[in-house]
Amino acid sequence: MEALVVHTMKQVSLPVMWRLTLDPMPDVFLMIRRQKTTIFTDAKESTTVYELKRIVEGILKREPEEQRLFKDDQLLEDSKTLGDCGFTNQTARPQAPGTVGLAFRMSDEMFEQLQVGAFSSPPELPDVMKPQDSGSTANEQTVQ
Repeated sequence: MEALVVHTMKQVSLPVMWRLTLDPMPDVFLMIRRQKTTIFTDAKESTTVYELKRIVEGILKREPEEQRLFKDDQLLEDSKTLGDCGFTNQTARPQAPGTVGLAFRMSDEMFEQLQVGAFSSPPELPDVMKPQDSGSTANEQTVQ
């Protein structure tokens, strides 16, 4: 029984470990935004813009030909890689994903204007959660 467990661990663990340590192209993390819709995804730097459109198609059910993707208001070319467009593992990290704008085709020749809605502001923190002044507190008493 013990030999079977060791064998199973070798089959499961070693390929995963090899894949993680020898992966030459780390992931880039993206936030694809259109109006009030936001999609978080990851891809390789070598992924083309067209392949990214296929990812969007799988989620929003709109064909790549009906999509335009933008970086900083610049239209991204389908044949370019995400790395070519400036999305690298240094510029599009999990804690700060790269932003991609998305616009859909409205009619045969017309695409909608790129519109990205602003995120809502969080509510103000209740007083009990606000940082306290370290000099004194309301419960301190004067000692004589």
